[in-house]
Amino acid sequence: MEEIEYTVLFEPAEEGGFVVTCPALPGLVTEGDTLEEARKMAKNAIRAYLESLRKEGLPIPGDKRIEMEPVKEQIRVFLPAA
Repeated sequence: MEEIEYTVLFEPAEEGGFVVTCPALPGLVTEGDTLEEARKMAKNAIRAYLESLRKEGLPIPGDKRIEMEPVKEQIRVFLPAA
C-alpha cells in the first residue's frame, strides 16, 4: 500500500464546522462539523480523488507545500446600480 501526504486547509465555516480544501487537488472540497470529522472527511475525499485519477489513467500529483502564511484582507469593489 502506498502512502501519500498532502497539505490541506481547514477554514471555519460560517454555519459551524470546517470547510477543507487541498491546494494540490483542484476542486477537492469537503467539510466536517468538528475538526476531527473534517480530518476524516478530508482523508476520504483525497483517497476517492486519487482512486478516480488512477482509474482514468492520470498521474497522481505531488503535494503543493504552502510556505507562507495566507494573506487576509478586505477588498472593496463598486457595483453600478441596477
